[in-house]
Amino acid sequence: MKSVVFAYHNMGLAGLKALQRADYNIACIFSHQDDPNENCWFGSVEAWAAERAIPVYCPTDVNQSEWIHRITDIRPDMIFSFYYRRMLTAKILDLPPLGAYNLHGSYLPSYRGRCPVNWVLVNGETKTGVTLHHMVKKADAGDIVGQRLVSIEPTDTAVILYRKLCDEAGKLLDEVLPLMKAGEAPRIPQDITKGSYYGGRNPEDGRIDWRWSSERIYNLIRAVTAPYPGAFCILQDGSRLLIWWATQDEKRAEVIGNWPGQVHVEENRVFVQTGQGRIRLFDVEDGDKRMTGDGLIQYFKNREGIILS
Repeated sequence: MKSVVFAYHNMGLAGLKALQRADYNIACIFSHQDDPNENCWFGSVEAWAAERAIPVYCPTDVNQSEWIHRITDIRPDMIFSFYYRRMLTAKILDLPPLGAYNLHGSYLPSYRGRCPVNWVLVNGETKTGVTLHHMVKKADAGDIVGQRLVSIEPTDTAVILYRKLCDEAGKLLDEVLPLMKAGEAPRIPQDITKGSYYGGRNPEDGRIDWRWSSERIYNLIRAVTAPYPGAFCILQDGSRLLIWWATQDEKRAEVIGNWPGQVHVEENRVFVQTGQGRIRLFDVEDGDKRMTGDGLIQYFKNREGIILS
């Protein structure tokens, strides 16, 4: 089964490895050059392809005519997209006679669009999933081939959840790729009116509003903590305070402070009042200074009662 694969990130590697296990012929791979301004904490599709002598290309715009002609000349039976960051034109999607397929990191039709791993945590979901579906012009809207549910634990961060999804993606592909090769795979229409769509996120979306509940703030922190850009607030001098880890104060959920954002140091613990409950800080960064433990306590003892915004 000759395939052209569009892949990036660890999910791209999970998809490529599954294709190999299922004895698909990977004719070539399209990927992305790593962005020097991005924290590239994930594995390299380029390196994986080079180790196996599989041609790999990283064009700025794969939808240009020269690349469409190259894919046409390959005559792929199927096309796969595993966390490739660009939409593919219909001229590419219509080439393979056996279909073009995308692996998406949510349980469709919920959380169509960008950054589903981060969004499900921001919104406090307790489950998500992975879905393999037919690619159509509208993002993540094609018929479903297969899905697997993934539970979200209260302590899951985005990177923990992403690893879970990669594992489940491999299992899903191991189930459906043989069926696809045999022409026996299911094809289940989506009703996107029963789902949801979310756009991309940027670092400014990590700003904390201390008027929110402690639960909502905690969910934002775990959704964007390292290796993502991090949640943040503003100190009284106008500088930015990054909050890499914090938890809800389970013992005292009622409002006890004067103002949302007010800092309290109690028994060598640092709390911030929220609109409902408190957040306990564990790991913060002020400029280039990262603080945990005794360093964190001392930093806020000198700032007792300040109000973060």
